[in-house]
Amino acid sequence: MADAPKISVVMPARNAAGTLPVALESIRCQTIADWELLAVDDGSKDETGLILESAARADARIHVLSQAALGVVEALQRGCAAARGEVIARMDADDRMAPERLRRQLQFLECHPQIGVVSCRVRHGGDQTTQAGYEAYVAWTNSLLTPADIALRRFVESPVVHPSVMFRRELVHRHGGYASGDFPEDYELWLRWMDAGVPFGKVDAELLIWNDPPARLSRTELRYRTGAFYRTKCVYLARWIKRQVEPSREIWLWGAGRITRRRFLTLNSAGVAISGFIDVDVKKLGCLRDGRPVVAPCHLPSREQAFILAAVSTRGARDLIGAELNGRGRTEGSDYLLVA
Repeated sequence: MADAPKISVVMPARNAAGTLPVALESIRCQTIADWELLAVDDGSKDETGLILESAARADARIHVLSQAALGVVEALQRGCAAARGEVIARMDADDRMAPERLRRQLQFLECHPQIGVVSCRVRHGGDQTTQAGYEAYVAWTNSLLTPADIALRRFVESPVVHPSVMFRRELVHRHGGYASGDFPEDYELWLRWMDAGVPFGKVDAELLIWNDPPARLSRTELRYRTGAFYRTKCVYLARWIKRQVEPSREIWLWGAGRITRRRFLTLNSAGVAISGFIDVDVKKLGCLRDGRPVVAPCHLPSREQAFILAAVSTRGARDLIGAELNGRGRTEGSDYLLVA
């Protein structure tokens, strides 16, 4: 058997014939040659299989794994199980790598042995107007560059773009790999690994064009719906609170609206009780919601008494709440956490 490569690229593909040639070419054009590609054809009915087989005949580093249409999680599990490299790099069949992506991420991991997962900044390949939500998410995740910021903001959203990551293969054996369930498989994996103490880093360079086609799984699969994200988030958020927040401090939720309260119900079942709510809507102030009081920001419980979860998801609200709490002498991570 040939020597194991340094990098294993794992790329699931289903009915990706229209974008696959560009993705494959971006891998072949990497400035580091020590890689293998595990391309998992997940039951494609178009020319995907033929394109992959042709690529494999032309380049011995490309290996095609074919399966019935079992889904992306099973494809990722199969690709990671077949990987021989010291590190695994993710790639999607509708995205494009910059030529230096693999080299720069590998160098980052070699220079930072304490880091387990490295991402990079990405460029949104969709329309900035019609896909404004993805554009805003890209801007947000691109702003998180340090391990501390990535860890601190992980309960807002996934702090790294899935196809932009490279991670040490040993993490899969130590902490488990992609899991199947009613949750987004990438976000659950990042939360589980960070919960286990794995530091994440990010190369401060735009090394991936992340496209946003109409058939993207996050738009079509039920496990990516908002409720599934929040249930997954709350499980690991509850674990973080139990470790990091003194038992004597109450937990208050900034956001008393019905949708916000419903999204964080999982905290209760995970053993974290919400003592009260903070809101700016004068109609809610002085009332009870779910049997708990609603107060204005000017009547916050004392810093020693309460830890605050900023849970309002309205665009722009997160920054305003953070600024308000900072102005009142509260420190992010010690006195409050942004969670939506």
